[in-house]
Amino acid sequence: MATAGTAIRSLFSTQEKEFLADWTEAQLNATSLRGDLMKESELREQSREFLALLRVAAQTGAMDRVDGVAWAQVRDFLQTVSRSRAQQGFSPTETAMFVFSLKQPLFARLRATLSNDPQQFADESWVATNMIDRLGLFTMEMYQKGREEVITRQQQELMELSTPVVQLWDNILALPLIGTLDSERTQVVMENLLQRIVETGAMIAIIDITGVPTVDTLVAQHLMKTVAAARLMGADCIISGIRPQIAQTIVHLGVNLQDVTTKATLADAFTVALRRTQAKLPQSGA
Repeated sequence: MATAGTAIRSLFSTQEKEFLADWTEAQLNATSLRGDLMKESELREQSREFLALLRVAAQTGAMDRVDGVAWAQVRDFLQTVSRSRAQQGFSPTETAMFVFSLKQPLFARLRATLSNDPQQFADESWVATNMIDRLGLFTMEMYQKGREEVITRQQQELMELSTPVVQLWDNILALPLIGTLDSERTQVVMENLLQRIVETGAMIAIIDITGVPTVDTLVAQHLMKTVAAARLMGADCIISGIRPQIAQTIVHLGVNLQDVTTKATLADAFTVALRRTQAKLPQSGA
């Protein structure tokens, strides 16, 4: 009796070109095809390269151990493809079908080859199913990691965009905050503010919290850390946007802001900053 997997290895070796044609055609005709995200030439090249790596791994390693050393290049390739498709906008199903679509053409060729030996066909089918399923699950895991990387990067970019530091006047910076202020965002806020202080040599930094919906103990602590960091860089801070309800909350929480200048509006804070820096606004023409 032939060892399970023998027919698969033989098929990959002797019918690789024909199998590649069948598999590529199946992918091009699949409903999961995303021609808007990937060119046909790119799909054909990925299929060709993957099948070549699959053939080598199947010849040198056990097909029930796709986590083994012999399959390292196959896994590396699938990791690259999965993360690339995650970044391109493919769905999890569309990405996994790159591997799972191997089943139909592989089973069809095994059936044609082993039509006179039902037992071996069953054995080979089980080996093929196990191999493809494991590779498919690995592809899904890599896709998920890729998506997490994309989401993390987007969140970082959004945080940086939502914490702009603008120069209002010579020696005066403004940091308008919108949305919640958590530990991660506080770090971005401090880094952006300190960098701009270094670049401009600003003496005053106005932190405007008009767009911060609520202020609790944690938010207040984050604000104080930002103020302290700015002072270490030689810039004093003014906190503007202190609405009545926020003032009541700060008092109720017992947060000490006695040594920090606070104002109701950004305009009021700007006026104080101009006075402290002895700046003068240009007079409008007659």
